[in-house]
Amino acid sequence: MFSKPLIALSITLALSGCVTTPAVQHQPFTLTVAHINDTHSHFDPVKSSFSANGVEVFNEFGGYPRLQAMVKQYKAQAQKNDQSLLFLDAGDAFQGSAYFKINQGAMNADLLDQMGLDGMALGNHEFDLNNQKLNRFVSSLDFPIIATNVDVSHDTNFNGQTNILPYQIFAFDGDHKTVVKDINNLPKHKNLVAVFGLSLQDMPNIAPHTGDVKFLNEVKTAQSTVDFLKSKGVNDVIALTHIGNATDIALAEKVNGIDLIVGGHSHTLLGDFTNIGWSNFGPYAQMVKNPNGKASTCIVQAGKYAEAIGKVNVSFNSQGEVTNCAGHNTLLSNDVFYHKSDRKPQDKFTAAQTAQVEQFIAKQKNIVIINEDSQLRHEIDTKYKPAVEKAYGNIIAQVPTEIIHERRPGDSGAADKHGSAVAPLIAESQYYWANLPQVQKVTGKKVDFALIGAGGIRTNINEGEYREGNVRLEMLPFSNYLSVLSLKGSTVKQLLQDTITATLPEGAHAGKYPYGGHIRYTFDETKAHKAGNLTSVDVMTGTEKHPIWTPLQNNKTYNVVINNYNATGNDGWTPIFTAQNKHSTRIDLIDVNGKLVGYKVKNIEKQGDKYQVIYQGKAPNCKAVNTDCDTDAQAFIDYVSQTRHQLVPLPYSVVTLDRIITK
Repeated sequence: MFSKPLIALSITLALSGCVTTPAVQHQPFTLTVAHINDTHSHFDPVKSSFSANGVEVFNEFGGYPRLQAMVKQYKAQAQKNDQSLLFLDAGDAFQGSAYFKINQGAMNADLLDQMGLDGMALGNHEFDLNNQKLNRFVSSLDFPIIATNVDVSHDTNFNGQTNILPYQIFAFDGDHKTVVKDINNLPKHKNLVAVFGLSLQDMPNIAPHTGDVKFLNEVKTAQSTVDFLKSKGVNDVIALTHIGNATDIALAEKVNGIDLIVGGHSHTLLGDFTNIGWSNFGPYAQMVKNPNGKASTCIVQAGKYAEAIGKVNVSFNSQGEVTNCAGHNTLLSNDVFYHKSDRKPQDKFTAAQTAQVEQFIAKQKNIVIINEDSQLRHEIDTKYKPAVEKAYGNIIAQVPTEIIHERRPGDSGAADKHGSAVAPLIAESQYYWANLPQVQKVTGKKVDFALIGAGGIRTNINEGEYREGNVRLEMLPFSNYLSVLSLKGSTVKQLLQDTITATLPEGAHAGKYPYGGHIRYTFDETKAHKAGNLTSVDVMTGTEKHPIWTPLQNNKTYNVVINNYNATGNDGWTPIFTAQNKHSTRIDLIDVNGKLVGYKVKNIEKQGDKYQVIYQGKAPNCKAVNTDCDTDAQAFIDYVSQTRHQLVPLPYSVVTLDRIITK
C-alpha cells in the first residue's frame, strides 16, 4: 500500500509538470458503483414512516444487516452479469448511536470489514475521539481510507500508518477486480479506474480534535490529482468526498476531469421521493458541466443513517469520457407495518393491508423490502447489544407521539417553515437548567435565552418510554458542556443571518442551522436558495402558557447559554468567536466529583485553522476521573424529568423560515 509521503509526492509531480503520458489503451465500459455515506453507527434500523397510496405506514428503514443483504445482492448480480462493481463509503461512519458511544471505533471496523468495502472517505466525525483511536480504527480495516487532501505526516499518532491513501487504482476485467499498486506499471488490456478522496478543507473548524493533521484546499488538490492520474494513463476518475452536496456541485464546476463524485456530509438523499410522501431532494446522478465547457461530472449521494443505499451505472467511452450516468437511491424497508408511530400490537397492519403495501412497494424503484442479513444481525445482538441495552438507565418521560428533528426547515417538504420540534425543546432545557438556583450560584448570571446548532442533535424523540440513555447515548452523544456568555443583540443577529444564509443552498450542510430557547426569529428568503434577511428576532419573557415576546435590541447585552462547541465559534458560528477574540465573559459548566464547577474563559484565539479557548485559570479536563462534561445532556434529562413527564413539543414555534417557492 501507499505511504503518506506519496500524498505530497503525487500532487508535487502533477504541479511540476514533470510527467509523461504513457500509451495505455482504454476500452469503453460500464462501471457500477454502490455507495453509502453518513451511516453514523446506525447498526440497527431507523424507525420511520412513508405513504403508500395515501396511507401512512410506520416501518423501519436500513441498519447494517439490511445494508449487508442489499450489498450481497448487488455483488451477486455483478458476478452473474460479469459486471464491474465498486462499493464505496463517503465517510462519517462514526458517532450517532449508543453503540458508538460504548464501543467507539471497534464495532465500526468489525462490521464495515464484513461488508467488503473498496474504500472510504474520511468524515469530520471520524475525528470525534482522538487521533490515536482514529489511527487504531484505520489500521484495523481491510479496506483503505482514501483522503488525498489530508496530510497526517505531521501528527505522531499516525506514525507508520499505511492505510490512508491519496488514491486507489482498480483494474477491471468484467467482474474480476484487482488493486493496482504501481502507477508506473499499469496493466494492459484492462479497464482502469482511480478513486481519490476529499475531506473538508476547513476540518479544524468543524472537528476541533484534529491534532496536527493538515487539510489541503479541495479544488487545488482535486485538479492536481486528476491531472496526475490522467498523465499516467488512468482516464476514469472518481472523487470520493465528504464535503457536502452543494460543495460537490461547486467542485465539478471548478475542476476538469472528474467523472463521478460519490459524496457525503450533507445527508442528502438525492432523488424524487414524492411517490412515498417524502420530498424531491434533488437529482440523483446530476450531470454538472466542467469549467472547460466540454465534459461533465456525475454526482451522487445516499442520505444518512444507513437507511438507503445508492447504485449508479457509469459508462465511459474510449477517451474516458462519461457517456451515460444513471441510477437511484433505494430505501431499505422491513416488512412489518403499523398504523401508528408507537407500533402497538393492535395497530399492526392485517395480512391483507400488508399485502397492499407490499404490492405498492414492488412498483416503486426507490424503496424495497429486504430481510436483514441473519449472520450480521446475530453478531450485533449477541456481541454488542446487551451492553448497550444495559446502559440506557432510568425512564425520565413518556412520549405520546414521536417528535421529529430535521436540521433545516423545508427538508421534509416546502410547506414546512418551522423545522425541528426537537431542537427547541433541547434549547429550552438549557435555558431552564442554566437558570436553576444551583447553576446561577456558579455563573452569577440569569440567562436570557439559549441557542443550539442543529447538527449537535442526532435523533428524533421516539414515541413510548424515554430513558436517560436515549439522551446521553443517542440524541446528544458528543459530551458537550454548556457555556454561559454575554453577547450583544447585534452579534446574535449577525450569527443568525450568517448561519441561516450558509444553509440556504440546495445540498448545503445544515449542521450549523440555529434554533433557540426563549428566543424566536423569522427569516425571509429574497433570492431562492441564495440570500435572505432576518425580519424579526424576539426574546421570550413570559411563560410557556403565557409567552410574552420582546424585540431583541442591537445594543443590549444578553446572557446566553450555548454548548461549548458552538460557543467557541465552530462550524461557522464565527460571530461568537469574534465577540470573544479579545475578551470573554464565558463560563464553562462541568460536573467534577458530583459538584458543578465553572471554568472562566479569558478569550478565544485563532491558532492556525483552529479556535483555541484560553482560560483565566485551570482548563477543564474531560478525560479526568469523576469528571462529566456532558452537561448539555444532563440539562435535558433534568428538564424533562422535573417538568415534562409527558414529553411533547413546545406549543409555539421558535423558527420561521419563509422560502421562495420555486417550481
